Amino acid sequence: MSLVCVTDFEAHARERLSKSTWDYIEGGAGEGFTLHDNVAAFKKLRLRPRYLRDVSQVDTRTTIQGEEISAPICIAPTGFHCLAWPDGETSTARAAQAAGICYITSTYASRTLEDIVATAPRGFRWFQLYVQRDRQLNKQLVQRVESLGFRALVITVDVPKLGNRRHDVRNQLNLKSNLLLKDLGSPQERSSVPYLQMSPIDSAFCWDDLSWFRTITHLPIILKGILTKEDAELAMKHNVQGIIVSNHGGRQLDDVPASVDALPEVVAAVKGKLEVYLDGGVRTGNDVLKALALGAKCVFLGRPVLWGLACKGEHGVGEVLSILKDEFHTSMALTGCRSVAEINQDLIQFSRL
Repeated sequence: MSLVCVTDFEAHARERLSKSTWDYIEGGAGEGFTLHDNVAAFKKLRLRPRYLRDVSQVDTRTTIQGEEISAPICIAPTGFHCLAWPDGETSTARAAQAAGICYITSTYASRTLEDIVATAPRGFRWFQLYVQRDRQLNKQLVQRVESLGFRALVITVDVPKLGNRRHDVRNQLNLKSNLLLKDLGSPQERSSVPYLQMSPIDSAFCWDDLSWFRTITHLPIILKGILTKEDAELAMKHNVQGIIVSNHGGRQLDDVPASVDALPEVVAAVKGKLEVYLDGGVRTGNDVLKALALGAKCVFLGRPVLWGLACKGEHGVGEVLSILKDEFHTSMALTGCRSVAEINQDLIQFSRL
């Protein structure tokens, strides 16, 4: 069967993966309202195309944190890629390097950071951190990723406690027997740690703690999980370099806004003083265009990357990225945008919001 769009990969991945693995990847929190709204919210937005413009040359390139990427379509941090494909994150890293885009590697990667870097030495990588209670562990991990050439620290802020993920509760024993962490051992030990013994996320982590991270790293700090203008303003006050508007793929607090619905509020709050990105619900090139029109600098893909990985490993991830880039190129041409810089809110029909 020919896989020609992201949802084709979704259907094929579901056939290939075990029920517990599929539920882990696809499951949302609570009743799954936000999970589904992330996708549905994009479909409520209508585009206002402009014609009779020379779009014989369309350039999808842009920059994030001063680094060029081939398209504003990057890879969000998701854990345990070995559940989807034996090579796990090393396959993902190679696909990202080939595509010329950024891959945010998760704290909960199932391959070591050293393996990920070695397999894609020219790759553009950021590192996502779940802040641990053990500060020494945080320090060692952050300084390790900096020494390995990761170019930004992405701190996830929306998990002071794990969300109510009903599928995971139902399948808990099956998952825990399969998940291994490579990078959250004690400072003295690097061996794999069973999921049951994962170091707990620090629920006391707060705004004032960001200053401590600045003492241990020179990396730009990006906060992932911001949804409100109040938190966006605090992010500016604490001098972070970027925000990822995200509701954790609908996996944390249910009944919060879809990421794309929260995006305009955050963009307006930061007034162009720092870069804003988005993850959650992106399935088509039109979705990418809409996110950029509303002020996102780029989008990050979560589940679609895992679908590609489950179907064809590295090549599947590459195909998902290529499909979305091609669709985005078409969306730009059909709305009269010759460069990413020409994408703005005039493309969105706000009366339909």
